[in-house]
Amino acid sequence: MKKLLATLGAALFALLPLSACGGNEQEGVTTLKINEVTHSVFYAPMYLADALGYFAEEGIEIELTNGGGADAVMAAVLSGDADIGFCGPEAAIYVLLGGSNDVPTVFGQLTKRDGSFLVSRTDEPDFTWESLKGKEILAGRKGGVPAMTFEYILREHGFTDADIHLNFDVAFNLMTGAFEAGTADYCTMFEPTASEYEAAGKGYIVAAVGEAGGEVPYTSYIAKRSWLDENEETAKAFLRALLRGVRYAQTEDASVVAEHLVDYFPSTSAASLAVSVTSYRSIDAWVSDMAMTEESFERLQDIIESAGELERRADFAALVDNSYVREVYAALQ
Repeated sequence: MKKLLATLGAALFALLPLSACGGNEQEGVTTLKINEVTHSVFYAPMYLADALGYFAEEGIEIELTNGGGADAVMAAVLSGDADIGFCGPEAAIYVLLGGSNDVPTVFGQLTKRDGSFLVSRTDEPDFTWESLKGKEILAGRKGGVPAMTFEYILREHGFTDADIHLNFDVAFNLMTGAFEAGTADYCTMFEPTASEYEAAGKGYIVAAVGEAGGEVPYTSYIAKRSWLDENEETAKAFLRALLRGVRYAQTEDASVVAEHLVDYFPSTSAASLAVSVTSYRSIDAWVSDMAMTEESFERLQDIIESAGELERRADFAALVDNSYVREVYAALQ
């Protein structure tokens, strides 16, 4: 909580828009300010809901900003700079345990496992997790789900504290640049960065972190309880559009999906985006049911607890409200 408050002021000036809608004078159109933890094909269903007009059909226009980390995303939500935060639920857990009187509430989940891929400086066709013993890995910010999930995987493979050398000193959105500059032996990267990095001959993808880490509520939509109470219909409309985006991402040909993503990744080719979509499908990255389960929530807390970042466990009902998702599903049946 202290870290979140400390970063709040800085976050207000650091949020750079990925797409700006400017002033919206159309009647009946609601502009939602969404702050995402990073910009990745991992979140393709949300971009598809926008590109295919699903948000527009619900009377919504989204304005995306990139927080560059869950702590900054949560700071934007708490300050009101963002209506909805899109990041790991751990950020909301920290605020809840810190005693907030307007608890950030998880009202929908999009991804169900880690979306990063482990990139090595050298080709390792026979890579095993045991290969990481004594090696330095850039895996994310300490206390963030990416780093904690990675640490959890290492412990599952018998690593002790003495064996684990995770570099927490580099900000989440700066890790790839640091790796390219010579820091660490391995780096975790989201798509399309990982595939493009490999295609450029700069490194080699040796493992899918999400495949090894199993299911966990990795990325969710979070808003202040007060915002949800005042915008119940908008929240449900937002989820309806997202659900259509999820179904499209899961069922349409990857090359077709990629064509709709090009505008969101202007420096990435459609062919590369198709590879990224296929990679995420191969690890079953996206949820079919956007309601978070208590079982997965408790597993997330197991991971946080294992990393020594949880002072006490949070109550599922105090943080997660699945009623919006349930109402949306009921109406669609």
